[in-house]
Amino acid sequence: MRLMSCLKHDGMGKLLSINLLQRVIVALAGIPLLLWLIKLGGVFFFGFFLVLALLAVFEFHRLARHKATPPALWLILLITLLFQVNFYRQFAEVWELLLVIVLVLLLMELFLKAGSPLLNLGAIFPGLLYVNLSFGSLLRLRLAPDGKGEIMVFLMFCCVWAADIFAYFGGSTLGGKFIHRKLFERLSPHKTWEGFLFGLAGSVSASVIFGFFFCKLPLATSLLTGFLIGLASPAGDLIESMFKRDAGVKDSSGLIPGHGGVLDRFDTIMFVSPFIYFITLYL
Repeated sequence: MRLMSCLKHDGMGKLLSINLLQRVIVALAGIPLLLWLIKLGGVFFFGFFLVLALLAVFEFHRLARHKATPPALWLILLITLLFQVNFYRQFAEVWELLLVIVLVLLLMELFLKAGSPLLNLGAIFPGLLYVNLSFGSLLRLRLAPDGKGEIMVFLMFCCVWAADIFAYFGGSTLGGKFIHRKLFERLSPHKTWEGFLFGLAGSVSASVIFGFFFCKLPLATSLLTGFLIGLASPAGDLIESMFKRDAGVKDSSGLIPGHGGVLDRFDTIMFVSPFIYFITLYL
């Protein structure tokens, strides 16, 4: 029994090491590309996040299929394409496009014979709107005038990455040693309060350093942005965990080695982007 326990522990350790190595390799390749696209902006930035939005909706459609019979995938992808192009070119008001989409989905449900209409539509609407409005707010943020949007997108990604890194290592080393209650055990049994507090500190620190050395942001703006991102970061991950747990899956997909899918990797960015959009435009 002891031998089996040791073997199991060693096996888990090797899997965690491989997973961490995959994460590092993907980060080394992906972060420079992402920073370059943020700097370029325009059609390059739009094209990259359009692909991410399409992949995220595809993954959410897969989750929805575990609980219901959602509308056809081609229709969901077409709606996502229309949403994102509209955020980029603004050929219609968002509420007008949303109204048309709601009516079309309701009409399409009349012709479906499988499942419950309430469950079918209810299973896809949250993800469809969440993905498109989140990535849409990120796109509109990058397109904000006077270069302020570019700065805030850089700042947001730096804070999110800092929060993830600090939370990971803070939670791994000190998690549960001071605060014995889990952060949100119902949805994510491994998240600890220590990890959350380290992530919050990392986000605030990254925001202040970035704001002071790279873009001369007012200290109040840097502190508010860093604090808000650090506070909201776990929520993005927990929301996605809520959907995955309900669907009974571990990852939204296996697209990104060591990270899962687009929803797994960009869940925090999706949740935080609308808040940073409002801060940029109204504060």
